[in-house]
Amino acid sequence: MAVDRADNPDGGRSDKRALRTKRRAAADPNRPGERCNAVAGSWTPVVDRTKCEGERDCVVVCPNDVFEVRRMDDADFAALGLATKLRVTAHRRRSAYTPGADACRACGLCVVACPKSAITLFPPG
Repeated sequence: MAVDRADNPDGGRSDKRALRTKRRAAADPNRPGERCNAVAGSWTPVVDRTKCEGERDCVVVCPNDVFEVRRMDDADFAALGLATKLRVTAHRRRSAYTPGADACRACGLCVVACPKSAITLFPPG
């Protein structure tokens, strides 16, 4: 089946990258959490905005649609130090957010997929 370049203008490179990212994260022996066996919402994914550069790897690997990458909220941006504000601005103020955190099942894929180590999973309690 031929790929329509209008539907996939990069010739499928982003699909291949996403697949590599998912496989690498799934195979990581240091993956925290409970391998997707936790009760939904019992663990909490937290994004460190001083590290996140909005690279979307968390969005790609999360099987529960916990993450979204968007422009950083003004309040979050204001809380950053000057040097971090400059770096974040260079990355178009993009950051991951967790609007679906109540669906997190602690698979840990986001933690190991994040190239900036900006995500931490906190256990219940």
